[in-house]
Amino acid sequence: MSVLGIDEITYGVEDLASCQRFFSDWGLTLVSEQADEVIFETLNGCRVILADINKAGLPPAIESGSTVREVVWGVECSDDLQRYAERIARDPGFVEGDGRIGCTDPNGLAIRFQVSKKRDIDIACTPTNTWNVKGRINQASPVYDRAIPIEVGHVVFFVRDVLACEAFYNARFDFRASDRYPNRGAFMRTADEGGHHDLFMLQLPDGRIGLNHVAFTVRDIHEVFGGGMHISRCGWTTEIGPGRHPVSSAFFWYFKNPAGALVEYYTDEDQLTGEWQPRDFEPGPTVFAEWAIAGGIDGNTRRQKNIDAPQGKFLTDKPKN
Repeated sequence: MSVLGIDEITYGVEDLASCQRFFSDWGLTLVSEQADEVIFETLNGCRVILADINKAGLPPAIESGSTVREVVWGVECSDDLQRYAERIARDPGFVEGDGRIGCTDPNGLAIRFQVSKKRDIDIACTPTNTWNVKGRINQASPVYDRAIPIEVGHVVFFVRDVLACEAFYNARFDFRASDRYPNRGAFMRTADEGGHHDLFMLQLPDGRIGLNHVAFTVRDIHEVFGGGMHISRCGWTTEIGPGRHPVSSAFFWYFKNPAGALVEYYTDEDQLTGEWQPRDFEPGPTVFAEWAIAGGIDGNTRRQKNIDAPQGKFLTDKPKN
């Protein structure tokens, strides 16, 4: 019995047209479009729903303005769904029907569970050559013009009580702790075996709650770069990146999102098993990023933003005067 990951994210947004343009640039596939709701999909069928902030039936927001209103998690089978329903039947906001169960988590967020609708897909990925493993022979690494995200890989929230939230997701849905900021942050994965985290919750000193970011998995570091530079060319703003997280080992690039907070392209996170023992970290800039580029890379010059592009055909060209 296990949760397989995120199946669907719903945003309530103030500017639907701008958000639709952003996620189209981000690389998602448009599924349907209505006056008050737009639905996108990733490659494996994970859905991103953009709903007008005043649309009837949206779950309550945990913060003002545009933000995530609901997270839907996918499970393996209907038996799993029934077991989870029994565990949460007395929790606040319990709902059941139309193939879904759900409740409200300790942070006030609407969460739902369904038998996963994501598709199994076969994606060609280019191997990496290390010193002792040569996985790529007579083959160049790709250069991407843009990213096409595979799935929504994880979501990150600011929470009032991280210990209560971690205990809730573990007891109700068997989420596992991967690493922690003691009494401040919890990285959790949905099962013993899987990527480093599907959910990260961070408790701020001022007690503020809300969305931090939604992260989209891509094939490799080259797609992080190509996707990020495409978003830059489209005129959207980098928050920070590209860079690399020491905690999960993942490469990242964060952008400001008109639908709320930030979005991230990421790849190459640690894969864990039940033998993994959670580590404790003291939060800080060097724990967040081993390295990162402030302001991002400009998609036209292919250099750090606000840095002049080379003037000659070769980097060794010198100005003639």
